[in-house]
Amino acid sequence: MGGTERRINREIEYRPLPSQKRFHASKARFKGFSGPIGSGKSQALCQEAIRLAYINKGRWGLLGAPTYPMLRDATQAALFEILDSNHIPYDHNKAENVLTLRDTKSRILFRPVDEFERLRGTNLAWFGLDELTYTQEGAWLRLEGRLRDPKATQLCGFAVWTPKGYDWVYKKFVTEKVAGYQVVMAKPRENQYLLEKTPDFYDQLRLSYDERFYKQEVLGEYLNMNAGKVYFNFDREVHVKETKIDVRKPIYWANDFNVDPMCSVVVQFQNDYQHVNVIDEFFLRDSSTQEATKMFLEKYGVLKAEIRILGDASGNQKQTTGATDYGTISSVFSEVTGQKPLILTPPSNPSVRERIGAVNSKLKSALGEVQMTIDPKCTELVKDFEEVGYKESGMIDKDSNKLRTHLSDALGYAVWHALTCKLEKRVGHRSDGRVVG
Repeated sequence: MGGTERRINREIEYRPLPSQKRFHASKARFKGFSGPIGSGKSQALCQEAIRLAYINKGRWGLLGAPTYPMLRDATQAALFEILDSNHIPYDHNKAENVLTLRDTKSRILFRPVDEFERLRGTNLAWFGLDELTYTQEGAWLRLEGRLRDPKATQLCGFAVWTPKGYDWVYKKFVTEKVAGYQVVMAKPRENQYLLEKTPDFYDQLRLSYDERFYKQEVLGEYLNMNAGKVYFNFDREVHVKETKIDVRKPIYWANDFNVDPMCSVVVQFQNDYQHVNVIDEFFLRDSSTQEATKMFLEKYGVLKAEIRILGDASGNQKQTTGATDYGTISSVFSEVTGQKPLILTPPSNPSVRERIGAVNSKLKSALGEVQMTIDPKCTELVKDFEEVGYKESGMIDKDSNKLRTHLSDALGYAVWHALTCKLEKRVGHRSDGRVVG
């Protein structure tokens, strides 16, 4: 910087944790922050972005996330909250999704990185990526190539993530890292601020997660999560027992929309969403949403219990007929019962990893508690639990048998809903404004 330029100082309310301090202090050209849930990854990412934007006065930086919804709802939201709460002046061009800091004239590009070939272009002084383990390696490599601003004061590429097995991130930052790379690994329960507000945060997760998922997500360990059976906690002798409907409680109908087979499960929750009873399944060949809804209502519409609809968020997308799957369900309900159903499907699905982890946790939690009962009539769901496995690539094998995975997917949406409701009831609200329950 020239000697006549005014130095700008901004005070930010930020008390970094030990791991966050090490991350910010690192002078590595490429650095990462690996940590479990609640370790302050988002805060570290955004604080580092602001720091580099002030150091590299007038230069371009990029803040990215795996998808646009993740970028908008998590990454950008966290950055704006820090800027607003600390009264840091900025302008946001929503059309181009570019933020300009008024103090330094530095600009921050906000970009999803799922289509990484679009990342070619402007030279960057820095870039930061959220949830790197959900990002393709190609996106990181494209951004490495853009880190070449000759006027930058400090060139830096950085990222934060939760471990996701022995993937490319693990190899690049931990086992096969080259000169210029450094990773900081946060410890579980390090976040004292979180524990002050919610002392039982990690203990509650131990009840909700299966043992392997708990070790990865809460303890931040690197594990081979893609070995053998997908639903490794299932035991026919333990989980398959006769179940009965309690008409005093809501009936949940969870759908995985498919033409062949069209799959759904009927479940009820007990003990404040703690236990899942899988009462029935629908496994229909060459069927439609309309036919499946009529069959469901023939069997369960006559009961006095309240019916609630769950399932795949893709059912909100219009089909060739012009109607969405949930729109079709609502229409059939209106025709048959004279009332519209309560549809609780969120705007987007949980990740496959989270959904599978949720189901395994109900089959047996990290504390060894069994929290799921499956009626013997659910024969196809049992086949899913016993037969669905991983490919060598680590992806779920959906090709060996086209009839598999659909019922366990449908159940996964219901179980994820139960875990989400438990958490939101403790917090006291839903982030999307929808009905809890």
